[in-house]
Amino acid sequence: MDAKLLFLHVLSPLHAGTGQGVGVIDLPIAREKATGIPFLPGSSLKGVLRDRCTDAALRERVFGPDSANADKHAGSVQFTDLRLLLLPVRSLAGVYAWVTSPLLLRRLLRDTVDLDHVSPPGSVPVLSGLEVCVVSEAGCALTVTLDGGEQVVLEDLELAAEKSADALLWADWLGAQLFHDDSYWQDAMKSRLCIVHDDVFGFLVETATEITARIRLDSNKKTVVRGALWYEEALPAETVLSGLAVAAEVESTIGEVFATVQALAQESLQVGGNATVGRGLCRVRVS
Repeated sequence: MDAKLLFLHVLSPLHAGTGQGVGVIDLPIAREKATGIPFLPGSSLKGVLRDRCTDAALRERVFGPDSANADKHAGSVQFTDLRLLLLPVRSLAGVYAWVTSPLLLRRLLRDTVDLDHVSPPGSVPVLSGLEVCVVSEAGCALTVTLDGGEQVVLEDLELAAEKSADALLWADWLGAQLFHDDSYWQDAMKSRLCIVHDDVFGFLVETATEITARIRLDSNKKTVVRGALWYEEALPAETVLSGLAVAAEVESTIGEVFATVQALAQESLQVGGNATVGRGLCRVRVS
């Protein structure tokens, strides 16, 4: 398979929505039906990269023709949905933790099994229970001493901390993929990575996202328009998602496809809604 692993690092709250919700949150984020795990549709990232490409001929070869000529030929690149990998969660110590779970790590391993150029750690830590979390052995900033033992407190959850060599391997690898030559943030990954039970993570993805109350003002009266109050959900800043870019030789070569994607992803992108209020600023890393 001619594919590259993508990481999307959220720099400002990201709202990739579903239209309108039926619950308390009027505008929820997109989530997988079976798992409830948030994701960014691959079409959203493809559209942003396509718009950034100013060379019309190159844009058509790599991303496909515009909608008026959609039946002319297919695009040479496909993007899978980018699924949540690391969720930033408020921590009693260390400010915040980058939280993941065995399920998310195993799904990432499954995505990379046919990619020769990436070698993530092959072992996923096994948690002994719901009240336990696994942290890196290297200078973890998340632990506090409570009741005579080391614990990590995420929001209002108290979890017994277990230091693991496997967690350190994952922190080293993820830090290198996301932050390349930035040693400060690579060290931050080592000190903040936290692996929790899948069920605990399922609770956090329902309760640790960002909820914002939005209003619309009457431009003449400068007061809130009647009924124009809504609640909007977003993935918080520092969230990390992952997916694949898959290349096929349709009208472009494999080399040209990946070179184009790499070049277009050099600078930060605006993804999702609410660009005018600074939402959705993201950085893409291609491995």
